[in-house]
Amino acid sequence: MEKVNVVKVDDENLVAAVESLAHSIWREHYTPIIGRDQVEYMLKRFQSKEAISNQIEKEGYLYYLLGDNNNGWVGYIAVIIKAKELFLSKLYINAENRRKGYGKYSISFIETIALDNGLFEISLRVNKKNTNSIRAYEKFGFIISGPIITDVGNGFVMDDYKMEKVIAH
Repeated sequence: MEKVNVVKVDDENLVAAVESLAHSIWREHYTPIIGRDQVEYMLKRFQSKEAISNQIEKEGYLYYLLGDNNNGWVGYIAVIIKAKELFLSKLYINAENRRKGYGKYSISFIETIALDNGLFEISLRVNKKNTNSIRAYEKFGFIISGPIITDVGNGFVMDDYKMEKVIAH
């Protein structure tokens, strides 16, 4: 892994880059887990340019693109600062760049955001069938704190675990 470039998503060209990554990563990674119909629905509802821009401008999400000089954009992160924790909404790395250190780098970057905001806990949601990601998060110090089932509309639900990590300070 080369030196990682982390760029805050703050213009429409960068939002378009996130949308493009989301579409390729989600289709590859989530279709076997939740099926094509739910993937397409969730991409349109949560990871379209319009949805991403709305999350940034109106809901307070912070999006970041990850890349390096050799591979271009390899993934993205989205977090939101809450009262007592940093919520890690999205951490996605494209298939060809997984297991190369981007996840570890991303978790460190996310921990810095939390600490810079006086927060000592990070939480996230992960699909119960997403076993590779669950193992990765456990390796990074997250623990499963319980199940969460959320109706996302159109007859679909997110059947997740909530995972949490307390950051030493």
